[in-house]
Amino acid sequence: MEVRLAKTAGFCFGVKRAVEKVYEGIGTNDRIYTFGPIIHNEQVVRDLEEKGVVVVNSVDELSSLEKGTVIIRSHGVSRDIYEKIKEAGHLVEDATCPFVLKIHKTVDKESSEGHPVIIIGNEGHPEVEGIRGWCDLSKAPAFIIGSQEEAQAFDRDLGENAICVVAQTTFNVNKFKDIVEILSKKGYNVNVVNTICNATQERQSEAREIASQSDVMIVIGSKSSSNSRKLYEICSEVCSDTHFIQTLDDLVLDLPETIPCVGITAGASTPENIIEEVQKYVRTVF
Repeated sequence: MEVRLAKTAGFCFGVKRAVEKVYEGIGTNDRIYTFGPIIHNEQVVRDLEEKGVVVVNSVDELSSLEKGTVIIRSHGVSRDIYEKIKEAGHLVEDATCPFVLKIHKTVDKESSEGHPVIIIGNEGHPEVEGIRGWCDLSKAPAFIIGSQEEAQAFDRDLGENAICVVAQTTFNVNKFKDIVEILSKKGYNVNVVNTICNATQERQSEAREIASQSDVMIVIGSKSSSNSRKLYEICSEVCSDTHFIQTLDDLVLDLPETIPCVGITAGASTPENIIEEVQKYVRTVF
């Protein structure tokens, strides 16, 4: 049996950079906090908590905490949250992914010039909420669209102004194109800035290719990870026997002896040791 592991599986640049910043802060004299879990992986978050890192889930918690350093995760946060962290007397260590920072600058500029903004992404996702938090809503409205159905139902009178369209960095590439096409056909004057990062596009493309050539596909990632869920969705479209797991403990396979190929990929928040453990298990047990 052939086991094909995606070359793009595991930590992306932004996540790796954010996690490293937290580990580097451990052992210093500062108390280390992360605004939200630094990564969508329970094992990593638990290890950091055991080392003294505290997860802060809202700005309201900050005033009661001992002064320290608050690390912003790769998803980024709104302008308002940055300011409130500083007002509470904490230092800010910004580990926002550079690709996400670019979106912040884009929507800040476009909205301040009076251009409405459409964010294509999952409403409620921290990255999307952070992007919306950099739009100047006093100058122009901002909207979130997460599906083709929402795009078809979108009906706002935005005049003839150019509308700035950006995307959550981990959004499904094909769905992004479909949504943009729907908006264009509805007559909106869209100025599209494709902000889906290259790593996401490569990961999704490779996952689809491997899944289309595999009899069984395994996607490793947290259920709370947007990019992992999208990988599962993409793989399921071309491989009917696709499994979505977080760790080896979740993997239940009953493979026939004659199965030719098993494919494996993993989301951007999946540590290398978990990927290696799953790969080793599949290679040795089957």
